[in-house]
Amino acid sequence: MAVWALGINHTTAPLDMRGKFAFALDQVQPTLQSLRQSLQGRIERPPEAAILSTCNRTEIYCAGPAHGLEPTIEWLARSGGVSPALLRSHAYTLRDGLAARHAFRVASGLDSMVLGEAQILGQLKDAVRAADEAGALGTTLNQLFQRSFAVAKEVRSATEIGAHSISMAAAAVRLAGQLFEDLGKIRVLFVGAGEMIELAATHFAAKEPAAIAVANRTLERGEKLAVRFGGEVMRLADLPERLHEFDAVISSTASQLPIIGLGAVERAIKRRRHRPMFMVDLAVPRDIEPEVKALEDVYLYTVDDLAHVVQTGQAQRQAAVAQAEAIIDAGVQSFLHWMDQRGAVPLIRQLNAQADEWRALEIARARKLLAKGEDVDAVLEALSRGLTQKMLHGAMAELHSGDAAARERAGSAIEHFFLRKER
Repeated sequence: MAVWALGINHTTAPLDMRGKFAFALDQVQPTLQSLRQSLQGRIERPPEAAILSTCNRTEIYCAGPAHGLEPTIEWLARSGGVSPALLRSHAYTLRDGLAARHAFRVASGLDSMVLGEAQILGQLKDAVRAADEAGALGTTLNQLFQRSFAVAKEVRSATEIGAHSISMAAAAVRLAGQLFEDLGKIRVLFVGAGEMIELAATHFAAKEPAAIAVANRTLERGEKLAVRFGGEVMRLADLPERLHEFDAVISSTASQLPIIGLGAVERAIKRRRHRPMFMVDLAVPRDIEPEVKALEDVYLYTVDDLAHVVQTGQAQRQAAVAQAEAIIDAGVQSFLHWMDQRGAVPLIRQLNAQADEWRALEIARARKLLAKGEDVDAVLEALSRGLTQKMLHGAMAELHSGDAAARERAGSAIEHFFLRKER
């Protein structure tokens, strides 16, 4: 049994490449089933598997035969419509201790674009829950992830890794503040109603903008968010006709294709008489066509464009990183020790089964003797002698072997297991 991880993230792959491999949470279960089915016949048994997919990364964690990695790379490349060679040029693969370390660093926010951000831990928990519901999570991966959650909790409570964290949402507000003199006078449109939009709306609402609107495919969910922030709700279908009303547009949906096109933004800018429009595309794949960035009077930022902003305060957190890495080191060693022990589990079970069989035989014999009226002390003596003989029979047979090398090996083992004075 090996543990391995295959992934791409914001440091290894550009935004459009990451978009090809983005899986919405409701896609994870069928995607995991597709992965495991594709591996049938190519490896001995389908591996345990989990998929983590966020705007910054897509990662597959597996526990199973190590040679399952190559067919997984081929499957992922097919799912994204690229060649395995192209995927390999952007991907990283990690095994055993390195895979565990990576999972622990991801959970702790040390591998995020925003160092120390807490949102990734919730996303990882969602990914584990989806894998469990898909029947793809086994003992080994469950241990890996449960330990990653514990390590992340310890890092967050024992260090100041997240004390100066600037979220994507806060970075968007900061950028908007650089464009607009007074955020209290702007009208803000949020496209989508998921966790990222909720976070962004919370940050913008704190600036008390002139108006807030939420456009969402499902009106009911959009309305809940709009009511919370004192805004209005609108249908996605109405977006092209109303886009010109808003000074700031923040979008994050699970759409596989852009929902705000170049033409719609061009018309909106014309109707705004070229008053500036601030746009943030937090989605992967993109919600806003990339050509929009070239328009005058439009200031479009993607998740990758926000990287510079979120690095502010990075130096203040570097001291906490060393503490966090020490906690992660201890977690990795503990997990590897558990993995080593797992290798001995079948032998331990066999040994226990054999000992139970000997014990049952001797107890049955003792009961028969007692039923015949034999002396209790004599029966106990016979029981203990019988157990002792059964347990030492193998060792004695090896010591009486005609092979000198076998006797030497047996002698060393017997001294180690039976004759040590202190354990």
